[in-house]
Amino acid sequence: MPTSKKRAWKKFVPIVEEAPPPSPAIHGRSASWNPANRFEKLHVDLGDADVVQIDPSDEEEKPRRETQFFRDLTKTIIARNDSPDVGFETSINPYRGCEHGCIYCFARPTHEYLGMSAGLDFESRIMVKTDAPKLLEAELSSPKWEPQVLVMSGVTDPYQPVERKLRITRGCLEVLAKFRNPVAIITKNRLVTRDIDLLSELSSHHAAAVNVSVTSLDPELQRVLEPRTSSPSARLEAVAALRAAGIPVGVMVAPIIPGLTDHEVPKIVEACARAGAQFAGYTIVRLPWAIAPFFEHWLDEHFPEKKEKVLSRIRHIRNGKINDPRWGFRTKGEGIFAEQIRSMFEVTCRRFGIDGRPELSTAAFRRRHEQLTLFR
Repeated sequence: MPTSKKRAWKKFVPIVEEAPPPSPAIHGRSASWNPANRFEKLHVDLGDADVVQIDPSDEEEKPRRETQFFRDLTKTIIARNDSPDVGFETSINPYRGCEHGCIYCFARPTHEYLGMSAGLDFESRIMVKTDAPKLLEAELSSPKWEPQVLVMSGVTDPYQPVERKLRITRGCLEVLAKFRNPVAIITKNRLVTRDIDLLSELSSHHAAAVNVSVTSLDPELQRVLEPRTSSPSARLEAVAALRAAGIPVGVMVAPIIPGLTDHEVPKIVEACARAGAQFAGYTIVRLPWAIAPFFEHWLDEHFPEKKEKVLSRIRHIRNGKINDPRWGFRTKGEGIFAEQIRSMFEVTCRRFGIDGRPELSTAAFRRRHEQLTLFR
């Protein structure tokens, strides 16, 4: 018998799965398959042709895949981040998974922790945190909470389509307005303008800012790249509406895809500046874990003639790899192409008078019990 009392852990070897051959797209989805979950030994994709094949000769578009929503029974709502190259420490994510279905989304692998796939599952099986506003109120009421900027959303979009009906994000904003806790929002959906009333109330205390993410001004590209997001013109309308309401608004040119969307950077910055954007930022696409073969498969489906150029450019800025997870390099890259993108972005921002981000304030923060003492 071994004398050591230490537990022997089996070394985990991630599954590397090759993408299937290009296949017909699924209506309303950027994903057309479910890559293997790297934490699961067994993987069966019921959409694979060799598993279920009703008519092998049928090359028509695959049928629409309906979205399913599941209740997320999480006990906390504020997530904390200690990554040195992320510009915030705390965030709120009302949803896990995102029906927007952006093909490049770095959050896709998070669905694998739920036993699902980073592919179709991520955009069609959504976890919904219905208790988020109640949980948020409890956390902000605690004396342990130190007022600070909360980001919505640090992972998935808080204004994805189902928010129109469920109004969970709005419920969280109502809580934030009650406490006057500052919030910064990142979204690709014009639905954010629905909550201008709450955002205006917060911004009157220098406690709100909105970043509208714009990847491309080409509606045809947007339709296959980010199928259920708002159109480019609708996002520009959102920028204009927020600016007109006096809410600090900026643009995230994100992610920039070398060889596919990088040439649009000056036009995107200009269009957003003319719409009223006051600040801007950018990131370059990153392809961790299952996203790399997933993204390559998408290029085969939609842009086979550009595939090699895009992948080559990505490798140039990723130290010869398809993905480089190093802090400080994963969002901006390095090398001549990364430098060209940085220079082009900065020059255009200066040209149109776009400055740094606004400083949000916690000075007006208040707790309910603190309000009641005013009447004693």
